[in-house]
Amino acid sequence: MSTLREKLENTDDLVFTAEFPSIDGGGMASVEKNAARLAPWFDAVNATDNPAAHAHASNTTTAIAMKMYGLEPIMQIVCRDKNRLAIQSDMMGASLHGITNISLLTGDDVTAGDEPEARRVFDVDGIQAINIARGMATGSYLSGRKIDPAPDFYIGAVENAAAPPFEYRIQRALKKHRAGANFLQLQICYHPDRLEAFCKGAAEVVPELKLIPAVALVKSAKSLNFMNDKIAGIDVPAASMARVQNASDQRDEVYQLTLELAKHALSLPGVRGLHITDFRHDDSLAQFMSDLARVPSY
Repeated sequence: MSTLREKLENTDDLVFTAEFPSIDGGGMASVEKNAARLAPWFDAVNATDNPAAHAHASNTTTAIAMKMYGLEPIMQIVCRDKNRLAIQSDMMGASLHGITNISLLTGDDVTAGDEPEARRVFDVDGIQAINIARGMATGSYLSGRKIDPAPDFYIGAVENAAAPPFEYRIQRALKKHRAGANFLQLQICYHPDRLEAFCKGAAEVVPELKLIPAVALVKSAKSLNFMNDKIAGIDVPAASMARVQNASDQRDEVYQLTLELAKHALSLPGVRGLHITDFRHDDSLAQFMSDLARVPSY
């Protein structure tokens, strides 16, 4: 059983997950370096699948490499680039290497990336892919062909609590749970009121679903502006932007803002942990985890 599954299903412990940096060079030395930085703090780490419609080392190979260096992967699979055959192939390939945590998502459109002329696939959407994963975990491909033994998948998904229509986001969470998702990693949210409303609603409608909100460690108001303008689904309130912009020490102010958001997220109904994306890549990650009372596992 994966550590992620064990903690979420059988304990009340908080779970901390992170985003593994996309690999565009540096070979296994780059994987080893990043794994060493993340391993002391996190129960599981996402191996992303061409995030923001940019090509990188594949999700499956990255997940395998992470596992080699002691990280427990959550392998993401997006529907934008792959048909149902390739999605099932990704999942079975991961299972072959003992990777059981998977997260299915529809994915950003190709226009979000640097090769907008790429053809979209979207043979199935995220909810349909979750249902395919559940079928495989019970012993058969989508075609009905048997898998023996069935892969022991622990299935996750993503959701954005801060994007309208807000009430529909709660219904999407319910649909994803019914399709087979056990946990949701939420998009980075700079609106505490929206996150709170989503978590309260989801906890009432589908209390079995484990919620893992996300925060991002960034360096400055410029970073916030970039996320607000360039990353689909992220909206930074003008007041938060001004707070950091007008601070005498932007690095510290945006750090304190993120810490406040994290502590608020961990206080909400249905929340079982926190997902952290580190865009700073400095010693602030260790400080942040310590400020959240996380003890490193050296």
